[in-house]
Amino acid sequence: MKSLSSILNECKTGAKLVFRSPFIYHSFRNIALSSTSVLEDSCLLSDDFISCDDSKLLEAKHSSFKAREEYGVFSGGKDVAEVCEKDVLYFNSEKTEVPEVMDIFRILTNCGWNLTSRNGYSIKLNEFNIIRIIDYLFQESSSANLALYFFKWSESFIGSKHTIRSVCRMIHVLTSGNMKHRTMDLLLRLVRENVDEESPSLLLAVLYETHSERNILESVCSMLVNCYIKENMVNKALKLTCQMKNLLSIYPSDRVYHALLRGLIGSQQLELAWEWLDEIQSRGMGLNASTISLFIHNYCKEGDLESGWKLLCQMRKYGMKPDVVLYTIIIDTLCKMSRPNLATSLLFKMIHFGISPDSVLLSSVIDGYCKLGHMEEAINILKVFKLQHNIFMYNSFISMLCLDGDIVKASRIFHEMTEFGLLPDCFSYTSIIGGYCKVGDIQKGFLYLGKMFKVGIKPSVTTYTTLIDACCKFGTMEMAECLFSKLMTDGLLPDVVVYNTLVYGYGKKGQLQKVFELLDMMKSSNVCPDVVTYNTLIHSLVIRGYVNEAKSVLDELIQRGFSPDVVTFTNLIDGFSKRGSFEEAFLVWFYMSEHQVKPDVVTCSAILSGYCRQRRMEEANALFQKMLGIGLNPDLRLYNILIHGFCNIGNMDDACNLVCRMVQCSILPNNVTHRSLVLGFEKKWVKKPVESVGFILQEILQRYGTNVDIDEYLKMIEQPGRYKTS
Repeated sequence: MKSLSSILNECKTGAKLVFRSPFIYHSFRNIALSSTSVLEDSCLLSDDFISCDDSKLLEAKHSSFKAREEYGVFSGGKDVAEVCEKDVLYFNSEKTEVPEVMDIFRILTNCGWNLTSRNGYSIKLNEFNIIRIIDYLFQESSSANLALYFFKWSESFIGSKHTIRSVCRMIHVLTSGNMKHRTMDLLLRLVRENVDEESPSLLLAVLYETHSERNILESVCSMLVNCYIKENMVNKALKLTCQMKNLLSIYPSDRVYHALLRGLIGSQQLELAWEWLDEIQSRGMGLNASTISLFIHNYCKEGDLESGWKLLCQMRKYGMKPDVVLYTIIIDTLCKMSRPNLATSLLFKMIHFGISPDSVLLSSVIDGYCKLGHMEEAINILKVFKLQHNIFMYNSFISMLCLDGDIVKASRIFHEMTEFGLLPDCFSYTSIIGGYCKVGDIQKGFLYLGKMFKVGIKPSVTTYTTLIDACCKFGTMEMAECLFSKLMTDGLLPDVVVYNTLVYGYGKKGQLQKVFELLDMMKSSNVCPDVVTYNTLIHSLVIRGYVNEAKSVLDELIQRGFSPDVVTFTNLIDGFSKRGSFEEAFLVWFYMSEHQVKPDVVTCSAILSGYCRQRRMEEANALFQKMLGIGLNPDLRLYNILIHGFCNIGNMDDACNLVCRMVQCSILPNNVTHRSLVLGFEKKWVKKPVESVGFILQEILQRYGTNVDIDEYLKMIEQPGRYKTS
C-alpha cells in the first residue's frame, strides 16, 4: 500500500503538469464568422506536461491539435470530417415554436450569425463552435439552463457525444450559473466514461484549459474529487487531490476532504487515512467528534475494541472531548460482544464525565441484557434512567421472551406497546410470530401475519422463513409451499436460508425429488448452496438409506470448492455405521482427517452406536478408550449408548463401571440409563430389577458426593413416555 507521502511525491515528479494560459475568450461580436481558426494560445498541453507515465496525456495533446485543425473531435462518435460535412446548424424561425430554440435563434441572430440562408453563413457543430455558442448564450442570457438546452440539443442533432473539452466547458458554465446539480451529472458522466488510470490527470488538465474564473475552477475540481469518491474510486480521488494541490494550489472543500477520509476508512486503508488526517490538520481544518468516530466505528466493526477505546481516550490530543455518539459506538460493541456488564460500567463512567446518555445508548444496553436473557438487569436500567418507551426497547424484550418460549408475556408486552401509541414494526411481528411457532402454535403465527397485512406492514424474508420453518418441522409442506410462493409474489428474493429450510422439510418427508428441484431452482436464481444445504441433502439421503449417493454428494461438495464440516462427515459415518459398513465408515473418518476436520463426540457416537447394535462391544470399548485418549469428553448420550450395549449382552459389571465414570465426571444418569440397567438385570433374571437398579444408582451417587432421594428419583424416572433411547 502506498503511503500518502509517496503519492504526493509521485504527483510532484511523475506527472509534471505545466498548465499554460487557460481558456481564452474573445468577443464573438468582433470575430468574422468565416474565419473560425483556433488560437494557439488555447493550447491544452505543453511538451513539459508529459512524463514517462503520461502517455495518455501525450495522446490527448496530439488529439487536441488535430481537433483544432479539423474543428473538433466528437468522443465516442462519428469521424470529424464526416460530421463537419453534413452536421450544420440551420433552421427556419418561422417554423420553430419551441421557446428555447427561439431564444437561441434570437441571440445568435442579434450578434450577426446568419442561420436562415443556406447560401450564406452556416454554423458547423464542431467542438470549437459548440463551445463558442455555449459561452455566448450564457453571456447574453445569463441563463446556464439555456446553454445546457443547446448543449443537449446539439448532441442529439449530430448524433454523437460531445468532446471532453465541450463537456468541461459546459461544466464551468453550469457552475457559474449556480446549477451545480447538473454539474455533478456531467462530471459523473466523465468519470464513468473515463475509467483508466490516467483519466483523473487528463480531466484535471482539460478542466484547467477550459476555465475562465479561478473560483469556479476550484469548485469544479472539488466536485470532481467528490465524484470519484461517490464511484468508490478512492485512490483516484486521493491522487487527483494531490495533483490539484501541487500543480494548481487548489484544495477541495472541507466537506470533500472529510468525504475522502471516510472513503479511505471505508476501503480499509487506515494507514493512508491517518496520514490524510494529518494532512487535514496541516490545512488548519477543524476536526470534530464525527471525524474521529469514523475511526472508532471502523475499529469496533472489525472487532478491535481495544484500539477503538484507546482512540476514544486520546481524543484530547486532538482538542476534542468524546460525546455520547462515540460512547454509544463502544458501548454498543460491548453489548454485541455479550458483555453488557462492562458496557454498563462504561455507561456510568460516561455519566461521571458529565455526558448524559440518550435513548439510543440506553436501548442498546437494554438489548444487550435481553439477548443474554438477563431481564431483571434490563428492567433495572429502564427504571434507573426512566427511559421513555420506544419501539427498539419493546422489541428487545419481546425478542428475549420469545426466544425463552414465554409467549404469554411476549404477547402481553406486544399489546402494551400499542397502548402506549407505539406501532409495532416488521421486527416486532416477526419476533412474536417466531415465538408462537417455537411453542408449536402455528395458527397464532398466521394470525399475526394476517394482522401485518391488515395494518400495511410488508413481511420480510425473515418473517416468511420463520413460518416456513415451522411448517417444515410440523410436516405441513403444502402450507410451506404457499408461503414460498407468496414470498416471491411480494417481490422478495428468497435467500439460501429459505431454500435450506425447504430442503430440510422435503428431506424429512422423504420427498427427494422435490429436494433436487429446489437445488435446480437455486441454481437458476443465482443462489449458491452452502455447506448447510449439502449437509441437509446428505442427511436426507442417509436416513432414506442412500448412503452411497450421499457419499457422491460429498465428493461433489469438495469438487466445487466447499469445505465440509464435522456435520457433513458425521452424517455419512452414521449412515455407513447403521448398516454395519464399518470399513466405509472408517474410510470417511480418515477422509475427514485429510481435510483437517476433527471428529467430535457425535461422530464417535455414530460409530459406537453401530458397534453396539452389532453387539461388538470389545471394538466399541476400544474405540471409546481411543476417544478418551485424544481428549474427547463423552456426553450423556454416548455413555447411554455404551451402557445399553453392555446391558444388552448381560455385561453388568462394565455397565456399572461406566455409570461410576459418568457420575465421577458430574454427568448424572437419566431415565434412559435407568431403563438400560433394568433391561440388563432382567436378562440376568434378577428379582425386582427396578428396585435393584434404584439402589445401585443411589449408592453410586452417594459415593461421589451426590445425594438424591431414591423415592423422588424413582418417581422421576417412572413417568410415562420417558423411556426413549437418546
